[in-house]
Amino acid sequence: MSKQSRRQFIAAAGKTAAVTGIATLTGATAMAAKPVPKVFVHHVYFWLNNPDSQEDKAKLIAGLQKLAVTAKTIQQHHIGLPSTTNRDVIDRSYAVSWLLFFKNKAEQDIYQTDPAHLNFIKECSSVWKKVIVYDSEDL
Repeated sequence: MSKQSRRQFIAAAGKTAAVTGIATLTGATAMAAKPVPKVFVHHVYFWLNNPDSQEDKAKLIAGLQKLAVTAKTIQQHHIGLPSTTNRDVIDRSYAVSWLLFFKNKAEQDIYQTDPAHLNFIKECSSVWKKVIVYDSEDL
């Protein structure tokens, strides 16, 4: 066994502690991170018949809010208005967006025939002239 100077011992101990600390920290972080469950995303954009009508917009938003609490399979939702961001790739021509998260496609399929969803369409479809839907599934 070779003799180390105090300085060599402290330098070697510091390197070992640093590597062990990083490994422990990385391991703890990896163990603490919960896997994110995969979801089905359903994003709907609405254009109003009367784009300047605050009453029509309010009726649509109220209908979406009611739907959010009555449809059984919705896991999470977001109702949005066009942002003030302005770049060539941004489409701000819609009036209201409706973003939904479901556990999977089967849950979203159930939503499509849910009486709450069908009632929303019946009550609110008179205010929109166009609807575009983007569905996506996690990889």
